[in-house]
Formats: sequence, structure tokens, C-alpha cells
Amino acid sequence: MTSSGTKKTATRRTKVLGEKHIIAFFFSVALLLSVFLAGLLGFFQQLNLPGIRNVSNYQPLQATLILDRHGAVVDRIFTENRVVIGLDEMPALLPKAFVAAEDGRFYEHPGLDFYSVLRALVNNVRAGRKSQGGSTITQQVAKGLLLSSEKTYLRKFKEAMLAWRIDTLLSKDEILYIYLNHIYLGAGAYGVEAAAQTYFGKPAMRLELAEMALLAGLPQAPSRYSPKQHWQRAHARQRYVLNRMVADGYISPEQAQAAHQRRPTISAGSPGSTNGYYLAEVRRRAQKMISRPLETAAVRIHTNLDQRLQRAGQRVIRDGVNAIASRQSPDVQQTGHPEGALVGLELCSGKVRALVGGSDFSKTPFNRTVQAQRPAGSVFKPLLYGAAFERRLTPQTRLVDEPIAITGADGRPWRPRNFSGRFHGSVTLGTALIHSYNIPAIKTMQQIGIRPVHELAKKAGISSDLPPDLSLALGAVDVSPLEMTGAYLPFVCDGVGVQPMLIERITEHDGRQLYQARPERRQVLSKASADQVRQLLIRVIGEGTGRQAAGLVGTSGGKTGTSDDNRDAWFIGFHDRWLAGVWIGHDRNRSLGNGENGGRTAAPIWRRFMSTVAVGE
Repeated sequence: MTSSGTKKTATRRTKVLGEKHIIAFFFSVALLLSVFLAGLLGFFQQLNLPGIRNVSNYQPLQATLILDRHGAVVDRIFTENRVVIGLDEMPALLPKAFVAAEDGRFYEHPGLDFYSVLRALVNNVRAGRKSQGGSTITQQVAKGLLLSSEKTYLRKFKEAMLAWRIDTLLSKDEILYIYLNHIYLGAGAYGVEAAAQTYFGKPAMRLELAEMALLAGLPQAPSRYSPKQHWQRAHARQRYVLNRMVADGYISPEQAQAAHQRRPTISAGSPGSTNGYYLAEVRRRAQKMISRPLETAAVRIHTNLDQRLQRAGQRVIRDGVNAIASRQSPDVQQTGHPEGALVGLELCSGKVRALVGGSDFSKTPFNRTVQAQRPAGSVFKPLLYGAAFERRLTPQTRLVDEPIAITGADGRPWRPRNFSGRFHGSVTLGTALIHSYNIPAIKTMQQIGIRPVHELAKKAGISSDLPPDLSLALGAVDVSPLEMTGAYLPFVCDGVGVQPMLIERITEHDGRQLYQARPERRQVLSKASADQVRQLLIRVIGEGTGRQAAGLVGTSGGKTGTSDDNRDAWFIGFHDRWLAGVWIGHDRNRSLGNGENGGRTAAPIWRRFMSTVAVGE
């Protein structure tokens, strides 16, 4: 073999050996990589990372909202005070304020911002303590939804891995939507909508730049930067947020300066004491309408509450019972402070616009509009005369007002008398109602019978048990103020009655309807009979027992009522398109004192309420 042949053979051997080494090298690398990946897989399994379904299918706890007639939120019922809204339901600068404050490179990094982590590490070393965090918005979402709040390196590593996975699964807007609805912002508020209501008393969509910057400054330390408790700190933090927004090109320096100089009005909180009685009854009724607990139902309860009327009602009841206590001062020391209730209804819908169950909900939450059952006294008489007019008696029918004795069920005589103690001889039924004479009322019931009165009262909405005897003619029936006031609707609505309504509808948070009020309108008595009663009620104020309710511009009518020993004082009446009932008494069923009756005690309170309502029309 020649030397050239030997060289070729050696070259082929070297090439074969080289290829074998390369194959062996790559095989070794592959083996090592497989081992590494297997080990990494095992490590991740040991990490026991949670699934991210809670993120991709975001359905957090939300508050149940109670709204007034205009759609304003007046109360929240919750485990977590949160109201989820879309990015399109926020002002455009609100998400940008949070991005600028919390994660300026949010739209650039893959869920983890290594630059920010290194910067925070350097600054922390320089400060000698942890002065900055490196968590991105995505990491905060991972932590808030999937992890505990323990402070360990393992938890931080899990947070980083989950943030990377979330960023690959969701768009940036989807991540931001979750973050802005889930983040805790102090004062019990979760998410920007609840925070906007809590701090500023308005929905997020109506926030101004100064308010947005205050909210965006809260995530780092909600209590420390709370504008409610620490304005100076909050104001300084607001300046930082505004500067970051300028640096990121979201706003101009002039906008930032103007926002920083403007101090927003911080909400004092929900007017729970003023609306308390109304809201308590709404909660009670709503819970019966839906099967889920209100705290976790996340529904919207749309009510008929008019906050202006509610405030007026609360004020006149408080001032009224205080005035009574003042003029009965010596007796009040013995009997205690009187209480009151007021119901305000819209004619002829029956929508309850005001429901005041006492002088102060925070001190006495017992709701006398619905929970108290008190003797009606003479406010029941229009129902009696309505039944009489349905049976061809008229306001001109005459009866003799004279002493009578009626044998009771126990065999003993009952000798009723008029409130004044005097008798008036022959009087018309109209005069008897206007001046609230008792004997003609009893004689009227004797003529028409007890059953017709029972039937009309039930149709009018009286659900309380009615006595089966003539004492009903004098209002010897225990009723609630809401029940009794609602029974007057047919007299001013052409004989048509309707059940008083507090709740208009209940919807899911996405708008799906769960309940819609569909009040049944019923013909309680004929239009002619109703109009006869209505005309007499007008005369009660003009010339009868209700003269202290006079003085309003327009047509008014109503009826007074006083129970035995001046224990209860009532006035129920209408004016313009409103119907209102007032009750005053003691919870322990004691006398209000000498001279206290429906005309002197309740009628002036009714007039003050109606005058306030008329001013706002």
C-alpha cells in the first residue's frame, strides 16, 4: 500500500471517530438535559403550584347593592365589599394611573420584570432595608388569587412562575381587569368601584384625575396612605403617582399640577342612620325573594327609596318627638321619651318613598312602621264610612249622636262616648266623620253590619286581625303604620288599592332579572264612594279635627286618630301626589300626656313633612 493510501485510511478513521465523539457528546447533553428537565419537573411538582383556572374564570365574591329610586347606591351587603366592572366602565386614565404607580413596564414584560427586581434589590441594599418591592401587576394578581400571604422565598418563586403562566394565558387588558377589580384598597373596599364609592361617594366612571391618583397610590399600603385618615401622606403619594403618569406620557405636567392642587371631597360614609329603617325592611323582604344569602348573592336590589323624602321624614319625626317631650317634660321623666313613625307613599302607584321607623335608627332600630302594632283609633273610620257609602248610605244620611248603652259579650253594658264628652244630637254622617264623633260611627256599623267593614278593610290592605264586634267602629284594631297608611290609597285613587312597594326589582350583577314588582291593582270600592270619602277628608283639614294640618298650597285631606288615654296619636293624609301617615306613641304603651292627640301631636308633623316634599317638587 502506498503512503497516500495509508493517509486516506487514517483520515477516514479520524472522521469516523470524530463523528462518534460528536454523537456521544450530543447524546450526553441530551441525557443531562433530560435528567435536568426531569429534575425540574420534579421540583415543580414539589412546588405544588395551583392551577390558574381561578384567574382565567374570574368570579370573585361581590357585594349585593341596594339602590335608591334614581339608581344611586345606598347600601352594600357583603363578605367582601367588591363590585366588578369592566375596563370600559372606568375612565381611561384610571387603569393608566395604576400602571404608572405599580408597574410602569406592564405592557412590555412577560409577567416578570427582571429590571425592576434588580433595581429594587439595589435600592434595598442602599437603604439597608426593604424599601421597594419588585412585584409586577401580574404577580400581584397571582398572589391575590392563588397564593397565601406568607413571606418566604418559595412563595415568591411560585408567584413568579404563576405570573409567567398567567401572562401567556391572558391578554394584558384581561390581567388589568382582574387586578383593578380584585386589589384591596383599604377601608374594607376591594377593587376600584367599591373604593370610588367608599372614598368619594361616586362610581368609578365619575372619578376625576386627582381622585384616580389617590386610589392608585393605595395598593402599597392602604392604611398608611388612606385619604380618610392620613391626608398628608395620601397627598404626597398622589404626587408620586401623578409624576409617574407624566413620565410615562399619560398626562401633561399642567394636568398633574392642577390635580395635585385640588383636594377632593372625601365621603363621610353611607347615611345609614337616615336610611336605616328603610334599608332594614328592604333587606328583610329581599332575603325572602331570593334563595341565596344576600352577603354572597351579588345582586342589585332596586328600591323605591327617595333619599330627599327619607331625610325629611327622619328630621320631622326626630324634631316632633323632641318637641312633645319638651312640652310634657315633667311627665317624660316618668313615662320616658316618646317615639314616632312616618310612611310616605306615591299616589297612586303605592311606591314607598320614605319609611321612618323611629327617631334614630342607630339608637333604636325597632322599626315601628312595620313591627309595631298599635290601636288605629279614628283613622280607621274612613274605612267604616266607605263601606257605608257602598251600601247606599250617604254623607247626608242623618243619625242621632246621643248616649247609648250596648250589651257586651260578657253581659255588661258598654257606654261609649265622644272624645270631647259631649253629644250633638242629629248629625249627618259627613259631619260625624269630619269631627270624629263616635256614637254615629257605632250606629252606622249597626246599620250596615260588621262583615261589610271587614271585607272592605281586607281589600284595602289591612291584614291584621279585626275584632268581630262594634268596637271596630272606633278603631279597636292593632295595625302597623305602613298597613294603615296604605289602606287610604283607594280613597284618593278612584277606589283602586295597591300593596305598598319598597322593592321595584332585583337583578343579577350582569343585569339578568330575578324579581320584578307587579302590583295587583284591586277595586276596593266604587269611584263614587271613594270620592265621597275623599271630599270629607278634605273638610277634616278645613273645618274638623285636622285643622293643624292646614296651610299647604293645593288640595289636602286626611284624618286624625287618638287611642284610649292618649296612648297613640295618628294622622294620615294626602297632598298633591303624595300620601303620608304619622304615628306617635310610647313603645311601652303609655299615655303621651294631657292634650296630646292626633290633631295636636301628629297632624303638625305631617304638615311639616308635606311642606318639605312640596318645596322639592
